Amino acid sequence: MDLVVTSPPYWAKRDYGHEDQIGLESTPDQYVAAIMDCLAEWGRVLRPTGSIFLNVGDTYHKRSLVGIPARIEYEAIKHGWRIRNRIIWAKTKGMPDPVKNRLVNRHEYIIHLTMRETYYYDLFGYSAAYGNGSNPGDVWTINPERNMGEHLAPFPQEIVERAITLGAPEQICSVCHTPRRRVLERTSELDPTRPQAKRAMELAEAHGLTQAHIRAIQATGVSDAGKALKVQTGTGRNSVEVQRLAAEAKAALGGYFREFTFAKKRTAGWTDCGHDAPARGVVLDPFMGTGTTLKTATRMNRDAIGVDLVPLMEAPVLGS
Repeated sequence: MDLVVTSPPYWAKRDYGHEDQIGLESTPDQYVAAIMDCLAEWGRVLRPTGSIFLNVGDTYHKRSLVGIPARIEYEAIKHGWRIRNRIIWAKTKGMPDPVKNRLVNRHEYIIHLTMRETYYYDLFGYSAAYGNGSNPGDVWTINPERNMGEHLAPFPQEIVERAITLGAPEQICSVCHTPRRRVLERTSELDPTRPQAKRAMELAEAHGLTQAHIRAIQATGVSDAGKALKVQTGTGRNSVEVQRLAAEAKAALGGYFREFTFAKKRTAGWTDCGHDAPARGVVLDPFMGTGTTLKTATRMNRDAIGVDLVPLMEAPVLGS
């Protein structure tokens, strides 16, 4: 498996009528222990480059939140998992709540877990789809989808789409199981809607700065450290020619010099492990419910596997 995207039953919320169900444990600790057992099994089938996106909400018990998401994170860390993000799933609307002495809950959590420090992650593709910056942030505003079926807690397709975009490669080698990753290259393109970027482009054109000047800016960075060290001459310093071009560009651009260090990137290609044996990335939902994860994954050209203790409430229409 390359990715697990799932939403298990929340603690003390609903009886699904199965003796092996999760969610009706006597205590929060017992529920968290059950989730830890699940994580162990998912980790067993997850590739080293894989991730888990676990959607879970909290529960009120004796007029107090019991802290289910935090308890899961704490135990997961003790069991060797890495918590890469606590994503806030924010909602602008939801089920009516007659409570008068606290605010209505309008968020849940999506915990991103990995087994290793390095894993497949396509932030560039995600940013292109869901944000206009290099890193759109950890708050996802997604309203629940309308569902007239038996399932009381339908899982929004957009959550699955976002998780797959971030964590499930479209292609993986069937021999060495290496995911294909983007190869990015920096361009000289800036965002013309930003006044500073627009002015930088105007000055660059007015002073006849060339692509070599722009590359020198990007090699040098804001100072002669950091990015500058990536352009080597054998001494860890930029070449004399790069320094000369960067100085010319800085004289022409003044304070707008730094704008070109944030120029847009583009996909130049994809990594190749050397084997001609491509396969599709695989997504697992071990609490598949109505099959939303499966339907979304196949629509996004990934293979999908679903598991549940009860028959599908709505059978998914799977792609090829």
